[in-house]
Amino acid sequence: MPPQRLRVYNGGFLNARIRRILSLAGHRVTTGIPRADDAVGVWGRSPTAHRGEAMAARYDAPLIRIEDAFLRSLHPGRTGAPPLGLLIDRKGAHFDSAQPSDLETLLATDPLDDTALLDRARAATDWMRRAHLTKYAAVDPALPVPDPGYVLVIDQTRGDASITHGGASDALFDEMLAFARIENPGVRIVIKTHPETAQRLRAGHYSEADLDGKTQIVDAPVSPWLLLEGAVAVYSVSSQMGFEAILAGHRPRIFGQPFYGGWGLTQDENPVPRRERTLTRAQLVAGALLLYPTWYDPFRDALCELEDVLATLEASARAWREDRAGWVACGMRLWKRKSLQLAFGSVTPVIFEDDPSRASARAEQTGRALMVWGDRHRDTLQTPPAFRIEDGFLRSRGLGAQLTPPLSLVVDPEGLYYDPSRPSRLERLLADSVALKQPQRRRAERLIADLNRLRLTKYNLAGSAPSDLPEGHRILVPGQVADDASIRLGTDAVADNATLLARTRALNPDAVILYKPHPDVEAGLRGGAIDASQADRVLTHQNAADVLERVHEVWTMTSALGFEALLRGLPVTCLGTPFYSGWGLTRDLGRVPARRAAHPDLVALIHATLIDYPRYFDPVTRQACPVEVVVERLATGRIPSPGPANRLLAKAQGLLASRASLWR
Repeated sequence: MPPQRLRVYNGGFLNARIRRILSLAGHRVTTGIPRADDAVGVWGRSPTAHRGEAMAARYDAPLIRIEDAFLRSLHPGRTGAPPLGLLIDRKGAHFDSAQPSDLETLLATDPLDDTALLDRARAATDWMRRAHLTKYAAVDPALPVPDPGYVLVIDQTRGDASITHGGASDALFDEMLAFARIENPGVRIVIKTHPETAQRLRAGHYSEADLDGKTQIVDAPVSPWLLLEGAVAVYSVSSQMGFEAILAGHRPRIFGQPFYGGWGLTQDENPVPRRERTLTRAQLVAGALLLYPTWYDPFRDALCELEDVLATLEASARAWREDRAGWVACGMRLWKRKSLQLAFGSVTPVIFEDDPSRASARAEQTGRALMVWGDRHRDTLQTPPAFRIEDGFLRSRGLGAQLTPPLSLVVDPEGLYYDPSRPSRLERLLADSVALKQPQRRRAERLIADLNRLRLTKYNLAGSAPSDLPEGHRILVPGQVADDASIRLGTDAVADNATLLARTRALNPDAVILYKPHPDVEAGLRGGAIDASQADRVLTHQNAADVLERVHEVWTMTSALGFEALLRGLPVTCLGTPFYSGWGLTRDLGRVPARRAAHPDLVALIHATLIDYPRYFDPVTRQACPVEVVVERLATGRIPSPGPANRLLAKAQGLLASRASLWR
């Protein structure tokens, strides 16, 4: 069917994101007089909504009320942040208790008894709690909250439509605070300021005048989930945080008539008589977050499910939390700086310093975090502790030595994932991954299936498939760059390609040994070439995914190809100590740290290594993104080219590899 014309009379509908979501939902936004089959769109109960209401009444056109979805964005709309979803309601506004909305009707009449739907609702609640996601997700779980044992009173912005149309008034906030004190004598009161008030976009109801010896205001961007965890009681008029209080296990005291009131999950001071049904938390979430909103995926420019929005919001929230204090970056080659600025400088621009002592001093003076590439300056940069940054495991379509910008990076405050001499954040994630919940496992299982189906690897280079390989038990031996940090830090007796090949042949005299040089070495950009005459075949300029499909096992020092072999179900023998060894998934001939005592399965390994650990950057939208977006970009090749300047610089870097310090 052709899209329905939606006549609007509010400048807010000029917003490109709002118009796009409405278009994808089947509405062609325009203005003018409503004709047959047209509808009129208004923004909730905004001050300009009366224009559309009058036109709809005059021309007997259906009226559609539109509002932001309950998981909106990183920042409030008044900052210019586009929404990740809309509430498109043909009956009313979800916060207007004077008449039923589509949401209220859904909650009152839908069976909400589908097992799969309710499982998704529970998983979404757990995801929101675990990732500290809320309507405006620019909150930092690292910020301190008051000691537990307080009553939480939630403020809202003055004149908000959910107050004036939700059976409440601004004066009711004084009454709510008084009730909180009377009903909880002697207990501390914590007032949570609305994010728009904290950012001085709109006034709230409480100020210093409302404080006493047992009352405090929290206006920092703390995690609402941590605030709710420490509360013994929650008081709200109609704030969405009251809804989140239900999700956190509270039965909040409600003084208005919000959409989540009246279903048996709240203590209602002013109940809505027509709401007689009792719902479970999962049913409320299913209706309010899964069935009612229209969700949008900015990376695919398409409507999507709640889970896609959670992944998007989690990626952007993580980037904001890690980058908001700013970075001082040291040891970064010139060609990397643009991509690092894009990935880490969207909140506060990255400062680059070549001298480690100056970088350290700058970080201390400005309160920024210190970022260092790999293991550079590891003996000189001790204070403040440096975050170590490296390429991720789904890096690019092209080599780093060819100066192809990475789509994934890891930032580790604890160590280097390829340095087994000390712990790293990845090790901690791997140890914890044994306790993954089923929804997390299903996401990792889908990722494994996609990577295998799309035949993706770290670099995703073009190349021919190996043909006419010798028959027999084929063992792949991947070569590595001679001075690779993972070899310097993660090997012992077997520490070079020639020794690796000889040892593999000695321990497997009857096998077919296939040696694959590292792509950087093949391209002449890095050292590591050897006489591979002990191999039965040398595989040059061939795609890694094709090779892995034609071998029976992999023997390696610390190569990422060993990880990719595990992902494809191949046995892997490690003669060094890569990050994926020592967890019970590989045959380990190298030394394994005793602290690697947990035994995650492959699904847990993939979740820790590819979902939890790296940060991903979408080169198309230039935003932090979930791993699934990078997988799609790598598969389709929809990635901007690094350009001729980078290619010339790559050639120069190859010629001057022995003087690499010139490029730092």
